[in-house]
Amino acid sequence: MRRLGHLEAEIMDRLWTWDRPATVRQIVDDINQTRPVAYTTVMTVTNILFTKGWLLRERQGRAWLYTPARSREAYAAALMEDGLGTSRDRPAALMHFVENMTPEEIDALHKALRSVGRQAKP
Repeated sequence: MRRLGHLEAEIMDRLWTWDRPATVRQIVDDINQTRPVAYTTVMTVTNILFTKGWLLRERQGRAWLYTPARSREAYAAALMEDGLGTSRDRPAALMHFVENMTPEEIDALHKALRSVGRQAKP
């Protein structure tokens, strides 16, 4: 899995943050508060995100309403998995990753491992 491009990430970040469906016009208007971007550019990139499976869309009148198909956390997990996949020694890569975690993150990891362990048992 490749990282989202700059504008792709900007679009996805807004939709994840808003946690509601949005039109291209709403996305463009929000981005234009910080920098200029053309409506057609955002429309093209949003359509690309839909084609790639990152967005779902539903018709509302003449416009499309877009919502994320995956959560921000699922995206982050896929990036971590992809990064881990580049290592020839996954346990060593995991060790380096965990060494840089905060105590709170390590606690969250312990909880996640316990949760996954319970789900794996018949």
